[in-house]
Amino acid sequence: MKIYTKTGDKATTALFTGKRVSKHHIRIESYGTMDELNSFLGLIRDQKIDSISKQNLTIIQNKLFTVGAILATEPKKDNRLKIPRILNQDISLLENQMDLMNEELPEMTHFILPGGHTTVSYCHIARTVCRRAERMISYLNENEPVPENLLAYINRLSDYLFVLARKLSKDLQAEEVKWIPEKLD
Repeated sequence: MKIYTKTGDKATTALFTGKRVSKHHIRIESYGTMDELNSFLGLIRDQKIDSISKQNLTIIQNKLFTVGAILATEPKKDNRLKIPRILNQDISLLENQMDLMNEELPEMTHFILPGGHTTVSYCHIARTVCRRAERMISYLNENEPVPENLLAYINRLSDYLFVLARKLSKDLQAEEVKWIPEKLD
């Protein structure tokens, strides 16, 4: 199979259903951002982190391929997609993992500046890419419906990535720098 097809040379691409759309179509931007997020999650997984976090990231990366496939399919032709959907249990997994991580973390009393360690920074970058994806998917949803569980999953995932950043800060003994705004007179 050749990687290059030349079918996108005129700034269009095909959805899973074969329909051609512009490469800047919001549907393409949405699943393209999922791909970007997935790549950052792979970068985090490649770091020296605990095995449970690596395992969870692998599960999430697989789910993001599902999200991408759903986003690459027109809602009217969703029945052609023969893969599992995003389920309540997928959202619950993120919530349960956040709860477990939070049990070990100090209470958060301020906003935290991203950084402290390269691995932690990767988590914060992934979190912001996730938020961007969420905004794009929300925009797409205004014009073409997106499954509610998909929207909830991406929303929860950005929270998960924030908590993971905090957990990794603790594991790596990185300082969490609090954002304390200057007080005006």
